[in-house]
Amino acid sequence: MKFLLTAALCAGTLGLMAPPEAEAGAIERACRQSDRSAASPSLCNCIQKVANRSLTRSERKTVSKWFADPHQAQVVRQSSNHSDERLWERYKAFGDHATRSCG
Repeated sequence: MKFLLTAALCAGTLGLMAPPEAEAGAIERACRQSDRSAASPSLCNCIQKVANRSLTRSERKTVSKWFADPHQAQVVRQSSNHSDERLWERYKAFGDHATRSCG
């Protein structure tokens, strides 16, 4: 038991020492690098957490690129490709959840 507590504390300490970008997911990194004034570290982190629960890893990677090139989101939205339609529906649900969770 004592070993588990020590290991947990060390893991937590190591996590605090790691640079934030190293731990950030694709969406959080894209959010932080965006030129949006509301993109605070805490907001970007919250959005990443929602994305982790709402989108697959592949979808998160795709969506993260939309921060730098929003037109690509519109390409997916207007696409008649079935997989793009599914991605857009999941993205809308993610956006709604992020809005409720992250303010």
